Amino acid sequence: MDIAAFDEIRGAGGPSAHRPEFADLAGWIDNTPREELDRRQEAAEAAFRQLGITFAVYGEEESAERIIPFDIVPRIFTADEWSNLSDGLVQRVEALNAFLADVYGERRILADGIVPSELVLGNAQFRPMLSGVRPPHNIYAHICGIDLVRTGPSDFFVLEDNARTPSGVSYMLENREAMLRLCPELFELYDIAPVDSYPDALHETLRSVAPRRHGGGPVCVLLTPGHFNSAFYEHSFLADSMGIELVEAADLEVDDDIVWMRTIEGRVRVDVVYRRIDDDYIDPLIFRPDSLLGVPGLIAAYMAGNVALVNAPGTGIADDKAIYSYMPEIVKYYSGGEAKLPNVETYRCREPGALRYTLDNLEKLVVKLVDGSGGYGMLVGPTATRQQIADFRAALIAQPERYIAQPTLALSTVPTLTKAGVAPRHVDFRPFVLSGTNGVNIVPGGLTRVALREGSLVVNSSQGGGTKDSMILSRRRQGQSQSQSQSGGGAQSQSQSQSQGHSQGTRPLRSGDY
Repeated sequence: MDIAAFDEIRGAGGPSAHRPEFADLAGWIDNTPREELDRRQEAAEAAFRQLGITFAVYGEEESAERIIPFDIVPRIFTADEWSNLSDGLVQRVEALNAFLADVYGERRILADGIVPSELVLGNAQFRPMLSGVRPPHNIYAHICGIDLVRTGPSDFFVLEDNARTPSGVSYMLENREAMLRLCPELFELYDIAPVDSYPDALHETLRSVAPRRHGGGPVCVLLTPGHFNSAFYEHSFLADSMGIELVEAADLEVDDDIVWMRTIEGRVRVDVVYRRIDDDYIDPLIFRPDSLLGVPGLIAAYMAGNVALVNAPGTGIADDKAIYSYMPEIVKYYSGGEAKLPNVETYRCREPGALRYTLDNLEKLVVKLVDGSGGYGMLVGPTATRQQIADFRAALIAQPERYIAQPTLALSTVPTLTKAGVAPRHVDFRPFVLSGTNGVNIVPGGLTRVALREGSLVVNSSQGGGTKDSMILSRRRQGQSQSQSQSGGGAQSQSQSQSQGHSQGTRPLRSGDY
């Protein structure tokens, strides 16, 4: 699909143009030989393979774990861009937490008719047994991953909210490590905000929401489904980075509504469970009785106020794409102001007028399941076959309430290393927002996902996408030339300390691929 898109490096200019603040990056791309970019790309992939940074695609016959493709050309945001995004992210996540507290409490937003009651109370992710149950400190979504897309210089839109068990932060951290080691000269050209404080910030968020205070400090654990899970690397990475125990269901038990961890030295009381298991599997006494991944009695301990579950059970309602369509109204209801980060225009197929429009324009729209994820259950009309469109038409007519539709956006592009050279590819962006009693914390970075297939708008790793480092410029040196930046700064010393023995990237000038 040939779709006109805003290029984040070139801006609105032609092939040889670049935005002034990215002159050094454009020069780096042009002046680094292709074989050197290939060498660094291969070195990064080898390191990821050695570390075991993999994912699995469920439902495929060849379901062996794969390395998520990594692109050596970074994506850069200016300080002003990041400041505006941060303000919008804080507003949105605060509204999400207020919405969750409301729908599991007084339900004022439903009584006032802002969001249809049946859309919440009849939703598969709504947990009625938790109505009236308050999590410790009244925080529901402690960790949010907000998916953003860009269509112009100042045009950012929220594509999805991820408040259930958002993943991908380990790739943000490992991508940065790879760039520091393999491309240290970029940290001399730009003053780039570090992201390595995220594990500490996450640990502090977990500790802050513990239901009890005691002399030894709260005990936090990360509950994983096990090493067969597609995100197991991230689970073990985060537990190790925070210095907390990585546990499976067999390591925990509930006694008299208190959660205990079995250790070789005896039982240890657990205050906070960072759970990477969906609601349906977390407690076989409450949800799926056949689950072997959950801990019997865990929900009872949570309801008794003896343990914090991160994120709280029931937050999945905020991931629903039909609820997403009401987020501008939700943000305004709880904040009193307009949403600083707008939604993508969305048609709720449950509404007759929107359904008619969607059926009449399937070849132009993106259609999604309201509870879908990972790029599955989605139709991209402009690239779909006639049979795919016919199948979705039948599904929409049969169960319209299960779908929303959106226009096909011209997602922004960034330069990406391909087999044919450096070329533009479409991207999205997932920053991670932490909420605890210590406030809302956003590490200056995030996960950029890139659609590696030419013309593709689907960035999910399960659908052929990859990742790249997302660099946020500080205000001190952004836009300076290479000669000006040689005088040093925090990012330069940071990169030098990790790059001794590696190429400094000083190469003969050659014509660029981009």
